[in-house]
Amino acid sequence: MTDLQSRDRFNSLITSSDISLEAIDSVGQVPAADWDACANPASEQRRSPSTGKAAILSSARHSISSSSETYNPFVSHAFFMALEASNSACARTGWKPRHLIARRDGAVVGIVPCYLKSHSQGEYVFDHGWADAYERAGGRYYPKLLASVPFTPATGPRLLVRAGCDETRVPAALAGGLVGLCDATQASSVHVTFACEEEWAFLAGNGFLQRTDQQFHWRNEGYSSFEDFLASLNSRHRKAIRRERRDALANGITIHVLTGNDLTEEAWDAFFRFYMETGSRKWGRPYLTRPFYSMIGESMSRDIALIMARRDGRWIAGAINFIGSDTLFGRHWGAIEHHPFLHFEVCYYQAIDFAIRHRLKRVEAGAQGEHKIARGYLPQTTYSAHYIADPALRRAVSDYLKRERQYVAEAGRELTEAGPFRKAGNGED
Repeated sequence: MTDLQSRDRFNSLITSSDISLEAIDSVGQVPAADWDACANPASEQRRSPSTGKAAILSSARHSISSSSETYNPFVSHAFFMALEASNSACARTGWKPRHLIARRDGAVVGIVPCYLKSHSQGEYVFDHGWADAYERAGGRYYPKLLASVPFTPATGPRLLVRAGCDETRVPAALAGGLVGLCDATQASSVHVTFACEEEWAFLAGNGFLQRTDQQFHWRNEGYSSFEDFLASLNSRHRKAIRRERRDALANGITIHVLTGNDLTEEAWDAFFRFYMETGSRKWGRPYLTRPFYSMIGESMSRDIALIMARRDGRWIAGAINFIGSDTLFGRHWGAIEHHPFLHFEVCYYQAIDFAIRHRLKRVEAGAQGEHKIARGYLPQTTYSAHYIADPALRRAVSDYLKRERQYVAEAGRELTEAGPFRKAGNGED
């Protein structure tokens, strides 16, 4: 089925009264102001790390009755535009844009960022086992639809609804539209990953299966300094972190936090070398292209904290972080020299220090990694929702997810109990 045929078929399925739905093949087809009015909060004040002054973001908040209004850089028009315009997320790489747009009287009132996938790479919510089982049984798992942010395992809104719109009808139309788009594109399934918990519950009421997983996040308990944070740990972990931070810089290494105008092309050239070196070893084929970094450096410089390590006059390692209104999102790191504990310093300890200095509530350090617990990062449940078209596959996946959710909950309790923080009443220092 051609792209034009699938769009026509999708449009013929949509009969939602005054709300019309369409699937588009580029974020560039939606004006940035309309996209951001659905994606991010209204008149949110957040601190610019480069200037220390309050900056006003004029956009509108997402729906599903979330209690907090927060800025999430990953759902911004600029971030998606950089992914697509740089050919990082495109049909050639198996990420064909199929963004779902809801309109009322011609105005954009809702969006679901969505991609038609020909594989399950770069997602961080793993369904390879589902695909293998279905195809062994004679089914066709790909293409599938993924409603998420490419290559980005960070929680954020997925059903984006403009402020002031009906907070039940528009999300319901979007949820129904995903099912209709699944049918129109002859996809096997729809996967809404790293969704907010409220969206996860909402989608469950609209026929989606519920899945949980866990990451490790650091939480700011009002610490005044990194030393204040260390004082909350038991003595064994406190001493270990001090030793690791000291040893990480033992070879004349210095740390630099670049944001705003400090994000030069020379810095991006160095960071891209780190990304390619480490990504080629970890993933075989790194996802992001070099132009992607120039584009976000141009359009999102105030949202980025690039933590770089320097030795003997050259950059040797770095980690990229994105800054939300209350969260620092750690994404990926790379290095061309390997020094003991440098990874922990650049990725985890510097992120904690940045969050404390800028009064951010948490650090999300990306996917997986139980080694983060010893460094103050505790388990946090993540949520995804899945629509499976084939009833037999749906039943099998549903049974599996019930067991998986129980395991994730129990593992989270055990890992939290094993955390490095001092426990009152048991004599720990």
